[in-house]
Amino acid sequence: MSTFRMRSIVLAGLAASLASGCSWFGLGEKKAPLPALTANVLAPGWSAAVGKSAGNLFVPAYTYRGMYVVSADGTVQELADESGKTVLRFDAKSKLRAGVGTGENVVALANDKGDLMVFDGGGRQLWKVPVAGDVVAPPVIAQGTVLVRTSDGRLVAYNRLDGKRKWVFQRPTPPLTLRTNANLVVNRGVAYLGLPGGKLLAIEVDSGKPVWESTLSQPRGSTELERIADVAGNPVIDDARICAAVYQGRTGCVDALSGNVGWARDIGSSGGVALDAKNLYVADSDGNVHALDKATGATVWKQDKLLRRDLGTPVVVNGRVLVGDNEGLVHALSNDKGDFAGRFATDGSRIISLSALGDRAIAQTEKGSLFSIAVR
Repeated sequence: MSTFRMRSIVLAGLAASLASGCSWFGLGEKKAPLPALTANVLAPGWSAAVGKSAGNLFVPAYTYRGMYVVSADGTVQELADESGKTVLRFDAKSKLRAGVGTGENVVALANDKGDLMVFDGGGRQLWKVPVAGDVVAPPVIAQGTVLVRTSDGRLVAYNRLDGKRKWVFQRPTPPLTLRTNANLVVNRGVAYLGLPGGKLLAIEVDSGKPVWESTLSQPRGSTELERIADVAGNPVIDDARICAAVYQGRTGCVDALSGNVGWARDIGSSGGVALDAKNLYVADSDGNVHALDKATGATVWKQDKLLRRDLGTPVVVNGRVLVGDNEGLVHALSNDKGDFAGRFATDGSRIISLSALGDRAIAQTEKGSLFSIAVR
């Protein structure tokens, strides 16, 4: 292995540590004290053991009847969303990396050997193909196509029925990139995804033909580490705009048809963004939670009492802004002023994913627990 390649791997590992809140330079820094609550809008629902993630950022995949969850050892479960009880369980017979994707009556998984595996709703394997790369995000199924992202910057499309490869799209990647589970969103036959270098891409699902490529945030700094500027979370589509946040960069929205940047603010984040009818919400790399007017980017409010808690991507549930931290706490903020409205303790380990399901939030932890949290 070349000296440069070894150096890149070491620096990439350091960058990932910085993004996950494990900064070598920040060890020993105290977290901001949490304010007392006068009321709590978060209430416990059900909880379930789903297995450890082994460092992967697993996210539940929702269907019309429940959700699929996976553990790193290859266990796949379908849970009833109202009770958390296991409806179906099967073994993928290999260790899993990126998580689970569902859609069009199939379940898609990627293992640690770089294989894409597709199962039917009963857990029977339909096909398996080598992707020839490390799959970093849950597969996405849309328009008869299974889409996967790899760590070397490829987006690969396979036929849902037989696993035949349809097309491959690749852009050159910088020497250093963050390892994240940033995924893509599909709308009206177009997939939107973030790329290293602060870029957003729109690409046709059927053909793999790029529609546009837009730069939301330019890399800055004098060193390779300082110039990491990746879209580390999932882009979010809302009406005619696509919004995202860039690590060590900017947060903003671009026009979904043209890719023209509507607005961008100097707020960097190692996670994604959330939207409601009026605002965009993002947690920056220091732990501040920002509410920005989604049409203009103007500041609505800023909550600075969650510093150094390594916050994840916010989610909006029942008019509240929820965000998870690295101590297993879920915090609820009011969407109009950013005041603390509730707090919920899980199992004490990092919240690796937080998602909305009706008037509830679903939190998955690093230790392998899943919590249903009612939001009043």
